[in-house]
Amino acid sequence: MKKMHLSICLALVFTMITAGSALAAGRIFFGIATGGTGGTYYPLGGMLAQLVSNAVEIDGNKLSATAETGNASVANATLLGREGIESAFVAADILDAAYKGEKQFDGKAIKNIRALGALYPETVQLVVRGNAGINTFMDIKGKSVSSGSPGSGQWQLLGDLMVAHGMDRKDLSEDYSSFSQSVEKIKDGNLDASLITAGTPTASVMELANHHTIKIVPLSGAPIAKLREVQPYYAETILPANTYEGQTEDVKTIAVRAIWATHDKLDDKVAYAIVKALYENTETLAQVHVKGKEISLEKALESISIPLHPGAERYYREKGLIK
Repeated sequence: MKKMHLSICLALVFTMITAGSALAAGRIFFGIATGGTGGTYYPLGGMLAQLVSNAVEIDGNKLSATAETGNASVANATLLGREGIESAFVAADILDAAYKGEKQFDGKAIKNIRALGALYPETVQLVVRGNAGINTFMDIKGKSVSSGSPGSGQWQLLGDLMVAHGMDRKDLSEDYSSFSQSVEKIKDGNLDASLITAGTPTASVMELANHHTIKIVPLSGAPIAKLREVQPYYAETILPANTYEGQTEDVKTIAVRAIWATHDKLDDKVAYAIVKALYENTETLAQVHVKGKEISLEKALESISIPLHPGAERYYREKGLIK
C-alpha cells in the first residue's frame, strides 16, 4: 500500500513538473532595463513592457515583458554586454562610447550590443534651488552639485560641461546622488543643484517644483558649442515655459536621444516583433505617457551609430527606412 501511495505521489509530482514546463514553454520572458523611479526611463519602460506584452506572440508563445529599475545608461550598456537582460534604454552618446570602448568604457569595447530603435530626446536640466544664487553654469563654482555616480553618463557630462566652461571638478562640492536622492537633498537645503538628463517633464523635478521654488539654468552659447564638438550627439533644444511650476520662460539647453538597445543573442523573431509593436502603436504610448508623443517611425534611426539588430533591420527595410 505504501509503495502504491509512493507511486501515486511520484506520478502527481511528475505531472506538476511537466505541466509547469509546458506553461513556461508557452511564454517568452523579456526584460527592459530602465533607470531610477525618479526619471523617465522607468515609467516609460513599464508602459512599453505592457504594450509589447499585449501585442507580441512568437510561434504561439506569448511574450511577457517587464520593466526593471536600473542605474541608467552606462550600467545598462554593461548589463547588455554580459547578456544580463534582453533589452535596455541607453542614451545615444553612451551607446556609441560603449560600442567603441571610449570614455567611461576605457578601452573595453562592448561589441555585442545592438540597436533596436531610437525613442525620444532626453533634456539636460541643471536644476537649482531658487535661493542658491545660481543663474548661469559658471555660478556653480563653490556650490554643491549632484552628478550621479562616478563613471555614469551624467557624471561624464558634468565633467565635459565644466571643461567647456574652463572649470575643474575641484571648483565645486560634488555629490553622487541619484535623481530622486538629489531632489530630496535640494528640498532639505542640503544640495544646491542637480544635473539631470531625462525626458521632460521629469517626475522627480515636477514633484520638487510643486512644493519648492526652483530654477532651470540655461545651457547655451559658445561653451555649449564647444561641448558639442566633444559630444556630437547633443543637440540644442528648448525646455518650454511652464514645463514645471514657476518656470515661466523658455530655457535654452541641450538634449540627447534615448535608444532602445539589446545584444546580438536576442532571437531575430523577437527583435522584429517588439520593434514592430512599438512603432505601430506609438499613438497608444502617446496616450499614456507624454514622451510617447515624441517616438515615431520617422525618427527610429536617428542618432543610432552602432549596428542594428538583424530583426529590427528587417522591419525597417520593410518600411522603406533602409534601402
